[in-house]
Amino acid sequence: MASQPLDQLPVTDLRGVGSQLAEKLAKLNIHTVQDVLFHLPLRYMDRTRVTPIGALQPYGDVVVEGEVRGCDIALGRRRSLVCKIQDRTGVLTLRFFHFSAAQKDNLKTGSRLRCFGEVRPGANGLEMYHPEYQHLDNTAPAPLAHHLTPVYPATDGVTQQRLRRIAEQALARVDNGLAELLPTGLMGSDAPGARGDRLSLSAALRFLHRPPADTSLDQLMAGQHPSQQRLAFEELVAHHLSLLQLRQKAQQVPAPVLPLSETLDRQFRDVLPFALTAAQERVVGDIVNDLQKPLPMLRLVQGDVGSGKTVVAALAALCAVGNGWQAAIMAPTEILAEQHRHNFESWLKPLNIRMAWLTGRLKGKAREMQMQAIAEGSAQIVVGTHALFQEDVQFHRLGLTIIDEQHRFGVHQRLALREKGDEGLTAHQLIMTATPIPRTLAMSAYADLDVSVIDELPPGRTPVNTVAVSQLRRSDVIERVRGACADGRQAYWVCTLIEESEALEAQAAEATAAELHLTLPELRIGLVHGRLKPAQKEQVMGEFKAGKLDLLVATTVIEVGVDVPNASLMVIENPERLGLAQLHQLRGRVGRGRQESHCVLLYGQQLSQQSKARIRIMRETSDGFVIAERDLELRGPGEVLGTRQTGDLQFRIADLQRDAHLLSGVRRTAHRVLDEAPEKVAPLVRRWLGENARFANA
Repeated sequence: MASQPLDQLPVTDLRGVGSQLAEKLAKLNIHTVQDVLFHLPLRYMDRTRVTPIGALQPYGDVVVEGEVRGCDIALGRRRSLVCKIQDRTGVLTLRFFHFSAAQKDNLKTGSRLRCFGEVRPGANGLEMYHPEYQHLDNTAPAPLAHHLTPVYPATDGVTQQRLRRIAEQALARVDNGLAELLPTGLMGSDAPGARGDRLSLSAALRFLHRPPADTSLDQLMAGQHPSQQRLAFEELVAHHLSLLQLRQKAQQVPAPVLPLSETLDRQFRDVLPFALTAAQERVVGDIVNDLQKPLPMLRLVQGDVGSGKTVVAALAALCAVGNGWQAAIMAPTEILAEQHRHNFESWLKPLNIRMAWLTGRLKGKAREMQMQAIAEGSAQIVVGTHALFQEDVQFHRLGLTIIDEQHRFGVHQRLALREKGDEGLTAHQLIMTATPIPRTLAMSAYADLDVSVIDELPPGRTPVNTVAVSQLRRSDVIERVRGACADGRQAYWVCTLIEESEALEAQAAEATAAELHLTLPELRIGLVHGRLKPAQKEQVMGEFKAGKLDLLVATTVIEVGVDVPNASLMVIENPERLGLAQLHQLRGRVGRGRQESHCVLLYGQQLSQQSKARIRIMRETSDGFVIAERDLELRGPGEVLGTRQTGDLQFRIADLQRDAHLLSGVRRTAHRVLDEAPEKVAPLVRRWLGENARFANA
């Protein structure tokens, strides 16, 4: 009789696991026997050998044996039981803050102990706090462990001892009920593991729960053991498959065919005051090719700051308009949405194309009028914020959605716009980002999208000279601002705070603006921060763009969406508080004209090593893709993609940075599983993503 699959066996099937313990294990996402196997150790302790006391190093977990030389109660700041043990190489102090009289009496001088715990430096040499210990007198001591001792992620009421006993039981069943879901023929040489034959899943799990005594702890802690790599490979395949499923699902509903209107295209290019770069033309070609197919386009356009993504988006929108469909452009902030509206209006009004505008702050009659224009179809292009995908927004014939700064939204939100399609068709999707995404992340986070890259800046963009200056020279920086503005140029002064608080950032910007008003009375100074009403922000930005202001003091709200060619100097205060990508975005606000431009990083006194590294990288390069790769090295994938996006990228064992070398094999394997063993897809995704199977309801 075949064993029941472990993913279908409840954890209560294991000895000693009743309903109460099962409830506690559920907090660790352990529901089945298979879940126990995939609940992997955080770290390991070596209880396989005795370490001489004289060889101990601080902060290591070790086993020692020694003779008790004395045991007394110490009355310091905290009452404690202090016991000295000695071997032939040295003396170690054992300290107990919670103890009984019986325990003290049991630790008699001359008795022998085996102790396990973490070694720490103390006032009079090395100490162990509350070690586990056993007497070695009169009874045969238990043998030392034969394998490294696992330390599991735990929760209240679930001890390590319990987790180890449960894991031992699950391991005893691993060969009979755990399915190999990556067929041998599909893995080939892509899989990590033993040479000649790939490491089996059961062997990898058995190893990671009970590593042999001679296993390198350094290799295990670095996540580079073949057993860990075998599991990371399968987990990455599962995540990749979940995205490929998403793409398949998205393409099950047909999309409108939107061939390029050559007349509109020619009229639009005649209006533009510039010619497209070769890179822009190539990306436009990719988009036009997608839109003339009956399958929904799912394309990500990456382009560095100032590479000209907006004009590419406008040309894509014309494909929808030229075929009688609507296009929607969604931006993450009102300032960026306003910038898009201004650009689109300046280009499209001469073509008699009608636009609507929708944000969360638009209220009452004004909102009703915009909603009516969208629903009736009198608005051919709609620009707005996340308000566009709210349920009460009805489109007339939505054929194309364009989403800017995708990582600010997360995948769920952009997929919500898909529901706005009409006539049984789904809208095409174009995703844009000015935050270059390292290739390794793009392969994993955006596997459901085709990717185009605008890798060329328009002519006339000048490199920005970046310098780092200490706050001790703040007065010199203020004089530099005075000089630049006296020469007829404009400048930004950006304020940042540690706390993510619009109120506090607004206060910091207001205080800085007041200071600069006093020290630079001859300059016209404006102030923009997130607490201003949209109309106020728009007015100040409009005055700065029109040259009516010399200096704009702002918070990071100007990170995206502001284009002022005459601005040639930016001061970023406390740059150590920002990530590389954000610093690069801010710096991209200058260097948009033909004059030489400068960015001053005005840093505080105590810089961490990471802050020093960030500032050094900013000075060395202005290439957004190089900066993105370095940002990934410094901060890891979670922060590079943004918090909303990384909510969709939670890995149990894989690490995108560490395991980047696996990704090409992961992609090949995922596609082959999908094509050649489709019945394995659902169990694989369920095994690694559980109930959170990515975007199951998208």
